[in-house]
Order: sequence, then structure tokens, then C-alpha cells
Amino acid sequence: MKTKQGAPVLELKALGDDGQIQGYGAVFGNRDSYGDIILPAAFKRSLADHKRNKSRPKMFWQHDPGQPIGSWVEIVEDDKGLLVTGQLNMEVQRGREAHALLKAGDIDGLSIGYRVVKATEDETENVMLLKELTLVEVSVVSQPANPLATVSAVKAAELEDLRVRLAAGARLQPREMEELMKEFFGFTNSEAERAAGSLLAGEHGAHAATDPEDSFWAALRDAAIVDLTGEPD
Repeated sequence: MKTKQGAPVLELKALGDDGQIQGYGAVFGNRDSYGDIILPAAFKRSLADHKRNKSRPKMFWQHDPGQPIGSWVEIVEDDKGLLVTGQLNMEVQRGREAHALLKAGDIDGLSIGYRVVKATEDETENVMLLKELTLVEVSVVSQPANPLATVSAVKAAELEDLRVRLAAGARLQPREMEELMKEFFGFTNSEAERAAGSLLAGEHGAHAATDPEDSFWAALRDAAIVDLTGEPD
């Protein structure tokens, strides 16, 4: 069996507090560090075989069959690649550890274990075109071979809960506001801490916008409220 790490995509698209996980195990048309390119529909027959046999590719930690950390509940091919949705087993230590590392952003890679069925070499481009693969497993890994295979919205469920609370008029704690700033505006930890402090201070009328910088943060506060609730403040 060969292994291939997806492009960052843990893109990990979603990670819930209950251990639900979604991301791309492989991305089509992207040359990875091994010089391989997976073509669209490469997994079509394998996925059909799994469905017919009522089997599923395994979810391992770092491709180690001795360390299963959950199960994949849905695997499909879309225009981008191999989209996998699964459930980390939060009853086992390694599953909890994987969840904690993903949530913290310390790791964010997915990688497939597979067997090659059909492939051709493109000598002009010096790449191997993988046309058909048998999918054996999809692992959570620390270093993907294809930087496009990742988990993209690691805190989706958590953020949705914050959005609902904010829309209902709840006052968020500084840490919660920081999480929103990092997710929705791409702020660093220090930027998010500063922005959250300024937003919450403005929310409580702690200071007025008396210079350009304060005006910026006031505008950001208003924009954030509109974006997250769908309604103006």
C-alpha cells in the first residue's frame, strides 16, 4: 500500500467539539511532492466497491493501522477532490489527542493510503498520472505531501454556536470574540486579542472614536456585527 498526503485543504473543512471532521484527503490535478497527479474520478470504482461491499476506508493516525482514531461516515468525489466526512472516537486517548491538535491548529493534514490500479507516466512533464486508485484508508497526519489536502474550518460547529448567540443579542467573552476575529477576518492571535478588546470596549461605550485608528475599530465592530448576525447593529 502506498500513502499520499493531500493538499492542505484537516483543507480540514470542519471540526466540531463532538469530534466530527471534514476535509479533503486528496485534491485532483495537483502535483504533490512525489511528482504524482491524481486525476478526477480516480476513486470512482473503489468507492463503488466499498458501497457494494458495505465497507469503509479506515481512519488511522499517521497511517498506523495499530492506531485507529475514528471512522469515515461519508466519502465522495467532487470537483475539487476526495471529500471525506468522519467522526473522531472521543472515547479513545489518541482520538482525543488528534482532536486537540487539530483544534489548536498544530496539525491540519489528511493523507490517503491507496493501491495503484491504473497510471501513466507523462515524460514531458516528468509526472505520474494516477487514473484509478483503490482507497484503503485516510489518515490524520502532521505533514501532508500535498499541501492542498487539509481540514478547512476546524471550529465550524463552535463558531456557529457563537454566531447564533451573537445574533440573539448575547454578549461574548473576550476569548470567544477572538475566535471569531481569527476565523472571519484571518487575524493573528495578537491582532485578534487587540481587536476583541477594542470591539468589546466599544460595545460597552468605554471610549469614543476620536482618531483614525479608533474610527477604524469602530467601523470594524459595526461590520463584524453585520457580517455575523446578518443584520445591522
